[in-house]
Amino acid sequence: MPQTAQTQVHPIPPLFDANSRVLILGSFPSVKSRAAMFFYGHPQNRFWRIMAALTNRPVPQSVEEKTDLILSNHFALWDSIGSCTITGSSDSSIRDVVPNDLRVIVDHAPIERIFCNGATSMKYYHRYIEPVLGRPAGVLPSSSPANAAWTLEKLIDAWRVIL
Repeated sequence: MPQTAQTQVHPIPPLFDANSRVLILGSFPSVKSRAAMFFYGHPQNRFWRIMAALTNRPVPQSVEEKTDLILSNHFALWDSIGSCTITGSSDSSIRDVVPNDLRVIVDHAPIERIFCNGATSMKYYHRYIEPVLGRPAGVLPSSSPANAAWTLEKLIDAWRVIL
């Protein structure tokens, strides 16, 4: 049975603390991430392997280990989109976008740099968020399994700019 487009509201709160300096934004949580109520929940997404490699840590498995990896390295996580109409996890199906209000993070953490995980996140950041925040963001190659042209090694190398 084909999936139908559904309006979805972002269910995961931002992950940051008073020491977060680098904000990493996805586009919108996948079906698996929404079910797990945590970022990058699809087992084929390479985000956690990239972050582990960059921080010289084992790949985190639990939400607690993932949270510790992010916060202990002064990162913050959230997404550009707060709600949208989406079919499954398909970024290309996204429409009716309402952006997340990133002031929730930037007003409470000393964020120095912002990076978007993939072109879709960057597209919506640039369209909706940058005009409000007045802060540019860099774009990173997507950690999604759909970005098959990028090997894990190439992703790790490209993502070094967040350090």
